[in-house]
Amino acid sequence: MNATEIRQSFLEFFKAKGHEIVPSASVVPNDDPTLMFTNAGMNQFKPYFLGQAAPKHSRVADSQKCIRVSGKHNDLEEVGQDTYHHTLFEMLGNWSFGDYYKREAISWAWELLTERWKLPKERLYATVFGGDEAKGLPADTEAEKLWAEVTDIDPTHIKRFGAKDNFWMMGEVGPCGPCSEIHIDLTPDLSGGPLVNAGSPLAIELWNLVFMEFNATPDGLHKLPACNVDTGAGLERVAAVMECTKNCTDFSGQISNYDTVLFRPLIAELERLSGLKYTPGTSKDEASVAMRVCADHLRMVSFSIADGALPSNEGRGYVIRRILRRAARYGRKLGLTEPFMHAMLPILIEVMGKAYPELIREQEKIVKVIKSEEVSFNRTLDRGIALFEEELKVLQADGKKVFPGETAFKLYDTYGFPCDLTAVMARENGLELDEKGFAEQMEAQKTRAREARKKVAQIAESEKLDLPATEFLGYTQTECRAKVLAIVGQPDSRAVVLDRTVCYGEMGGELGDTGCIACGGEIFEIADTKQQEGVVFHFVKADNLDEALPAGTEVTVSVDTERRAAIQRNHTATHLLHHALRSVIGTDVHQQGSLVAPERMRFDFTCSEPVSKENLLRIERMINAEIIANTGVCWFEIPIDQKPDSVIAFFGDKYGARVRVVNVGSELSENASAPRYDGFSQELCGGCHCKRTGDIGLFKIVSEGAIAAGIRRIEAVTGSYALELTEEKDQILENACALLHATQANLNERLAAALEAQKKAEKELARMKDAVAAEKAAQAAQQVQDVDGTPLLVLKVDNAVPEELRKVSEKLRDTFKGVAVLGGPNKEAVGLLVSVSPDYVKQGYKAGNIVKELAARLDGKGGGRPDMAMAGGKNLAKLDEVLAQAADILRLQK
Repeated sequence: MNATEIRQSFLEFFKAKGHEIVPSASVVPNDDPTLMFTNAGMNQFKPYFLGQAAPKHSRVADSQKCIRVSGKHNDLEEVGQDTYHHTLFEMLGNWSFGDYYKREAISWAWELLTERWKLPKERLYATVFGGDEAKGLPADTEAEKLWAEVTDIDPTHIKRFGAKDNFWMMGEVGPCGPCSEIHIDLTPDLSGGPLVNAGSPLAIELWNLVFMEFNATPDGLHKLPACNVDTGAGLERVAAVMECTKNCTDFSGQISNYDTVLFRPLIAELERLSGLKYTPGTSKDEASVAMRVCADHLRMVSFSIADGALPSNEGRGYVIRRILRRAARYGRKLGLTEPFMHAMLPILIEVMGKAYPELIREQEKIVKVIKSEEVSFNRTLDRGIALFEEELKVLQADGKKVFPGETAFKLYDTYGFPCDLTAVMARENGLELDEKGFAEQMEAQKTRAREARKKVAQIAESEKLDLPATEFLGYTQTECRAKVLAIVGQPDSRAVVLDRTVCYGEMGGELGDTGCIACGGEIFEIADTKQQEGVVFHFVKADNLDEALPAGTEVTVSVDTERRAAIQRNHTATHLLHHALRSVIGTDVHQQGSLVAPERMRFDFTCSEPVSKENLLRIERMINAEIIANTGVCWFEIPIDQKPDSVIAFFGDKYGARVRVVNVGSELSENASAPRYDGFSQELCGGCHCKRTGDIGLFKIVSEGAIAAGIRRIEAVTGSYALELTEEKDQILENACALLHATQANLNERLAAALEAQKKAEKELARMKDAVAAEKAAQAAQQVQDVDGTPLLVLKVDNAVPEELRKVSEKLRDTFKGVAVLGGPNKEAVGLLVSVSPDYVKQGYKAGNIVKELAARLDGKGGGRPDMAMAGGKNLAKLDEVLAQAADILRLQK
């Protein structure tokens, strides 16, 4: 059986056992901010395990594409070096949501492996959880007994292991439980028992049966509402065992996942492209390792892009960029100096497109994104490698064994080399990377950035403040009474901390409020508001703050309502824009950053190509239609673990136990007494918003463009600023009509006619210039000098701009053979051109040398090729004198 047949056999087996066959989830879990990539088959079923949702089917099975390149489950360093770890792999899985449990899971796994797939029973081992005293968890004696009871496994092949190997956790938090793994002994003589869970390729895990009964939280393990089953068998590993042993009849050879139908076509294409040979099995020669890495990384990158992720400099986008750049560097080891990964996608589609049609559907986008990344990195890859090799020579000459973190950071910061790629290159040359030094450089850079933008953090740290979080009332109030807790900061940057406020501290792209603090007849203007860890800092410029507002003073704090209203319009508009972009362009659009200011907004988002003018118009119309509808904007809080998939969360953001949902386009406005998801857009958001979409007034896009590879930016205005923009455009239109003596109705027609007339005039002007140049060339024949046997033509040109000089030179080329010196006024300066015919170049005359000498005498400089060179001079008054010296200069050059 090959991999394709194994996948189908697995699904058919569990369908016969009453399981619903479901499609693979996306590898990009956009609605789970705790997870960078889907790293296990159970990710999409997490709500069912936690009891947050009721499953449609109590038994399901699938083949899930998984990525493990970060966090707890990270196999990147092993990829290519061994033959059974991958960045992307397929997990064959079956699940029970409160239905069957350990008995059926163990029995069916054994049945499929030994009866359907015919794996030799004497080669299989089962591991069970041996308990963990520190966690207060007993050994899984139930699973241990069931292995002996419901299967005919050799009882000596049932082994206990600790939590590291046999207690499965999704991450630091989430569903978890004891597991029972099935391993296979691949040694020729059946001696692999001691190698189980020892990290040996001769005894590998095939299938993991997880008995999900706990939920890990920061404060410990808690029982789930029901006992569940979550199993996962790596398709690549099962296929390697079946394909490399001739269906388990010959264990004398080497077993490699890369020798299966899942990888062989990709490696064959790399052999063709590079002209090098791949060594099957577990060989670690340079070409074979590089081919394994490139084949593996192509799969991971292609599936990530197909599911909506894009390379970038942050989060999962940077992981994709790292993987692509690792592949590009390993491609260099195969002699592949031009982009090659994108060209291999059709081969991957042949292998996996039928099982995963998204590869076919998104083929054009995948090719475009990968090629763009390859071209971009290729510009700096060779220079980065050169820098690495220069450093390497110095280190080897000095006998040092550690590659400096400072140089590694330069490779990262200047040439785009991920740290782990530099570490690989260092190891290949017998060096260890100074990872601590690299981390220090990275932290220093982050510190510089923080210091530049977060004066609040400096205040809090320098004064060792221990202040309670500020109560924020600004969602529903514009003024409130408050008590002064502290005055902090330096003389040039003083901030008032209150126990409560209506002023929003800058966060999430929304600028901080301005306003005032009133006390005893005095009014202190708030110039800015920041927040740090829940504490709001009101920045006030006043000399007597400490005396006027001592701790405990009762004050009235109010917000600048006009400015706040403008900010709210733009913030609510960003939510509308996000939803509209996802509706028009696709759900692989994800927010990457924003700015919400009173006068404008900007929105950064993932997109691999420019948004067309037609789509920008559709987006603008969609948003304005929602504004005209004047629907409500409501908000409410829910526990984070009850967030529905329809509510957008942002990966990388840190959320508390309770989160605020903003629902734009609802029937309600302001605070909602209960969760409701009836609107145009729902996002997790702590910012300030309009009460109704009609408050926005008008939405107009100002610009759209790229700010980084795969990241676009839209800038827009709302309300009165949008009206001003419309009025400005109307005025421009009126001015154009006046200039062309047109009305708005016939402006296009008049403009087209004017442009056509201009085109004809430019064509006639060019013809006349050519005629003048030809005439000058014809007259020049009478001005040729003989300088020691070399024809010299010195010609003064009235308008010696570069274009005119070139035209005259081209006209002379066919009629004059020798050295031509052209010069004349170019505005207040001098333009020069020297041309030398090929025969006279051979005699030693160099146009570049001649024009340099002429320019130097005119207080200028220039140069060029031996046959043609140009220059400029500053001293127009000496032009005639210097042109008269051309013959003397020519004699000096030969």
